[in-house]
This record gives sequence, structure tokens and C-alpha cells, in this order.
Amino acid sequence: MTVWNLGSVNADRFYAVPHIPAAGETLAATGYAEGLGGKGANMAVASARAGSRVELIGAVGADGGWMRDRLASYGVSVAHVAQVEGPSGHANIAVDGDGENQILILPGANVLLDRGQVAAALAAAAAGDIFVCQNETNLQREAADIARAQGLRVAYAAAPFSAGAVGRMLPVTDLLVMNAVEARQLEEATGTAPADLPVRDVVITLGPDGCRWIDTVSGQSRDFPSPRVSAVDTTGAGDTFTGYLLAGLDQGAGMPEALHLALRAAALKVTRRGTADAIPARDEVTGWQP
Repeated sequence: MTVWNLGSVNADRFYAVPHIPAAGETLAATGYAEGLGGKGANMAVASARAGSRVELIGAVGADGGWMRDRLASYGVSVAHVAQVEGPSGHANIAVDGDGENQILILPGANVLLDRGQVAAALAAAAAGDIFVCQNETNLQREAADIARAQGLRVAYAAAPFSAGAVGRMLPVTDLLVMNAVEARQLEEATGTAPADLPVRDVVITLGPDGCRWIDTVSGQSRDFPSPRVSAVDTTGAGDTFTGYLLAGLDQGAGMPEALHLALRAAALKVTRRGTADAIPARDEVTGWQP
């Protein structure tokens, strides 16, 4: 089967800082690096490195050729990553000594996707495939409508959080993934608890405490612990989790097995600096001893 990912592609610019800067503060960075990122690219790389066939639907500017090449080197199909006018998306990321981060994003090409491009890409999808999107591109609901009409399972990562975007996506979402902050924001915006959302499966990531899976049909909730590690960079951990979760489901695993795999991958990722370039391969995850 295939994971179809409507997602962002960014150049990630990392600045090592002694602490996360406060409002109005000028802070000298102690280190700098650049790599591949964007929530879509990160999830696509994670799913591909976990062993799934992945088709990324996205866009870069004229400056983004190196990002397409790097995605392809990680096993992601870039046949549907278009080149458009204007700059590629990029993110400036401050990372402190505890691995916590602060991120400033320019969407760039990521919000210039064309409806025809998306429809043409998904025309090749098959019933039983998985479709996933996030909130860093345009056309999420339009693409999800196409995917659902073709029998795909629709997954949605509600980040960066937008109450309006989530509201548009909930009616067509089968699997909702969000972190604890986003879950709280969604409940405040809608007045609806996660367990009462009109979504078959809700997964809430809990940072170092693991994740919670809510089966809204049965009404049951189950917590899964995460391996304990010393984090050096939490950037992209949630994307790694989501990409591995979808790959597990794509390859026939049940939700508990897929969640255990995703938690291991995310825990291993935070022991490495970087985003897409730091996502571990499947054999590294399964052979790892925390």
C-alpha cells in the first residue's frame, strides 16, 4: 500500500542557544546548522524509513532542488513535489541545552499548491491507502475529500494548531494525531473532549510520558509509555512519531503495535540533532536498546 502525504517541505536552520530567547531579547547563538524539514517532509521521511511506500504532494521554490534530492535519497517519491515561483518554505529554529525549541516558519511555496496538482497526484491512489496532511500547506480539506472519496483512510496531524483548520478537517478525519497542548486548545475551541470528537481514533502525544490512544467507538482510552532517554533536540519528534505510526498501520500492524513502534522511533530521534536528516531507519529503531 502507499502513504500519500500532503505536506510542507522546509529548509530548517538551527541555532544552538543557551536558553530560549524571551520577548525583545537579543541572544548570540553558539552554533548553526541547516537541514531538511517541514512537518510534511519529516513525516514522509519517517514513513519511508519505516519501510512504507510514500508519495509526497508538495511544492518548493527554485531554491529547493536540494530538498527534493534529499527526500528522494531517503526513499520518498517526489514525483508530485512541484517547483513554483517564490521562495521555498523555511524555519528558523532555536534549540537550547535541554533540547527544547522555538520555531519561526515562513510558509513560502508550501501554501502555493494547485488543486489540479493535488487531484492529479491522488488519482493514482487506491482504496486502502493512507492519506495524511498537516496545517503547513493549503488545500487540506479539498485533498482529504478526494482521498476519502477514493477509499483512503484519512489521518490528520493538527499542527501548527488552528481551530478553524481543525474544524474543517474533523468531519473527514479517521485518525487524529495531536499533542497535549493541541488537545487542550481544541477542547477549549470546540467545547468537546477528545473522547467525544467525531473521529474514529484519536492519538494524543504526551512528550516523554508517551501517548494516549482513544477509541471513540468503544469509548476506551489506553496510555502507552515512551522509552526514557536524554533528549538533545526534540524538533521533529512528533512528526517522527506520526510518520512511523502511519507506516505501522500501512504495513498491517494493529494500533497498539504501531504506537509502540512510533514511540520508540520518536524517542531515538530526540537523542539526535536535526529533523528529517536525524530520523532513524526501521532497523535502527527495532535494534535499539534504550
